Amino acid sequence: MGEIIGENWINIEEAAEYLGVKPVTIRTWIKKKKGIPAHKIGKQWKFKYSELDEWVKSGKSAME
Repeated sequence: MGEIIGENWINIEEAAEYLGVKPVTIRTWIKKKKGIPAHKIGKQWKFKYSELDEWVKSGKSAME
């Protein structure tokens, strides 16, 4: 699966808005290793829309 050329990185707040959750929920998922596709760039967590979509479609986002 190739990477989408020109796809921008988004921050925690944008990822939370995209997924319809609060930023604290994203941070909790990262901390508890829930499999959310997050990348640490410098001191910030970054995300790609395409990776978030795949994560949701895979059903991993629903795992407890």
